[in-house]
Amino acid sequence: MTSRVGQPDTQADLDLRACLDARPQRSFVMVAGAGSGKTTSLVKALAHLSQTRRAELKTRGQRVACITYTEVAVKEIWGDVGSDVLFHVSTIHSFLWTVIRPFQSNLKRWVVTRIQEKIAEAQEHHDKPRTRPATREQLVKDIARYRHNLEVVDGLTHFDYGAGSDFGRGILGHSDVIAAAVQLIEESQLLRDIVASRYPVLFVDESQDTRPDVVAAFRRISETTPVDFCLGFFGDPMQKIYMDGAGSIDPLANWQRITKPENFRCPQRVLRVVNAVRHPGDGLIQTRGRMALADGIETPVIGSAKIFVLRADEHRSAKVAMVREYLQRVHHDDHWVSGEPESDVRMLVVVHRMAAARLGFPSLYAALNDKAPTSIKEGLKDGTTWPLRPFLNYLLPLATAVRERRSFDVMTLLRAECFSLSAAGLAGENASDVLRTLQNSTAELSRLMHADETTLREVLVFASNEGLVQLDESWAKYLGEDAEGLAADDDPEVPPVIACLACPARELMGYRHYLEDLSPFATQQGVKGAEFERVLVLIDDEEGKGQKQFSYEKYFGIAPRSETDEENIAAGVDSVIERTRRLFYVCCSRATRDLAVVIFVQDIDLARAAIEAAGLFDPADIVDEGGLDAALAT
Repeated sequence: MTSRVGQPDTQADLDLRACLDARPQRSFVMVAGAGSGKTTSLVKALAHLSQTRRAELKTRGQRVACITYTEVAVKEIWGDVGSDVLFHVSTIHSFLWTVIRPFQSNLKRWVVTRIQEKIAEAQEHHDKPRTRPATREQLVKDIARYRHNLEVVDGLTHFDYGAGSDFGRGILGHSDVIAAAVQLIEESQLLRDIVASRYPVLFVDESQDTRPDVVAAFRRISETTPVDFCLGFFGDPMQKIYMDGAGSIDPLANWQRITKPENFRCPQRVLRVVNAVRHPGDGLIQTRGRMALADGIETPVIGSAKIFVLRADEHRSAKVAMVREYLQRVHHDDHWVSGEPESDVRMLVVVHRMAAARLGFPSLYAALNDKAPTSIKEGLKDGTTWPLRPFLNYLLPLATAVRERRSFDVMTLLRAECFSLSAAGLAGENASDVLRTLQNSTAELSRLMHADETTLREVLVFASNEGLVQLDESWAKYLGEDAEGLAADDDPEVPPVIACLACPARELMGYRHYLEDLSPFATQQGVKGAEFERVLVLIDDEEGKGQKQFSYEKYFGIAPRSETDEENIAAGVDSVIERTRRLFYVCCSRATRDLAVVIFVQDIDLARAAIEAAGLFDPADIVDEGGLDAALAT
């Protein structure tokens, strides 16, 4: 176990242990604000179970399950618990697959039903009077493919989990694994009892961003199983940043709601802003703030929090540089103007556009954002959008490993994703010939991926034809000879995917560079859980055109709310105001020392007055363009 276990207990930690020690165990929902040490509480709870129930669980062949949102979080928690086999730590997809994998006959019935649904959906689309001829032609091909899959699936006895669904090969992708698991858990009391018996304690991390149907499935287990089962949700509704997340989770009867209000990250000035942002949301007031040792005594860190109100024009980049120079002078801190990673300055942007132009992926960003539906646009923020998954998760790492001559990594990636190296792919083949072919194919893939003239479509077609990648069946219509004819399709996902595939493959490098925190930029949505000494938040509703989910000008009261906004607020429906509040809360709560917000507006006087009226920042900490110019002129 890591040093997290030795951290002093908070009241939330004591309440959580009481739930675990109760007989029967008591399920709970923990609401832990930003900087409160949510992961510390989770790891301390795992350590407590290791100390108090190891022998009992081991004797019964049981484990404690901890599921979280990303592979990065999985690795972090695994490191915290020392890879202890008492625990099952995984993503939600992997955990649900572990649960349903033994139920192969049920999975087969689910797959057959799903294919039949696809046929019915395609036929309904085909029969609509306004469906375009090109779309009808493609739908006829889709229906034929689905019917062929039905025939193939009829002869299958085993299904596996892969990156993308390919029912014809018996493979279920991420989204289908979740859909199948949710349905099977709902339908089968036996399955619910097996889950509770195998994992008598189940922790769900980042519960606010977990899909509502998954939350409902876990709650269904807790409600119906006679097994002594503890279900614990760890999260913070104010940090919900994905549109399809569950947000706030109401405890069931006899559950306990645990609140962790401490904030160990933010200095006092920043904490004041954080609380002001959060208060209209759920009213939670975070306490304590970051402390520093002085002569053996803990004292509060004061820090700073300023907002700069600047005119939106073609000189945005120069003005950001001026703000950094201003902060350098005011704080006597050269790190503010340094470009080195150790300076710990992070610029947060609400959309990728500002970073995309600077880091070399402008066309990729425009393709998947400007006219894309929410289903694609949301995933662009953190690299999870489905058109980019085969590239980011497999093809780009493979091409890079080949280029850097990392043979072990090349083989690891191929074994995980390449059909040619699977048992079915090697059946009847000479292994040496297969490996020799793969060596040539991967070398060409690396060349294509790094060539100036290659498009993403050319890379994907090559990888698919060479058997390097197993693609979800949804890709079929995009890679055929008549793919360009789909541009006028009435499916809103089609145009952005076609535009994406036409982008230069080399832009993926800049995009990955951005996602992996190798630049000073990050999206406001992508830094949840991270912290930095110096945070510079860049707000620009004009540059974020097409971004309808958020509006800082409406949030601050600079721009009027629409009738729809007012109706959503009155009805308690998630609104652009609340989404922006949550996003701003995530941004501000990253700072461990200094926070600076830059907002670009058309009317500086109007914006300054609105920001003062909002009461989030002290008036002395609101700096307009004239004040910035005057300060730098001295």
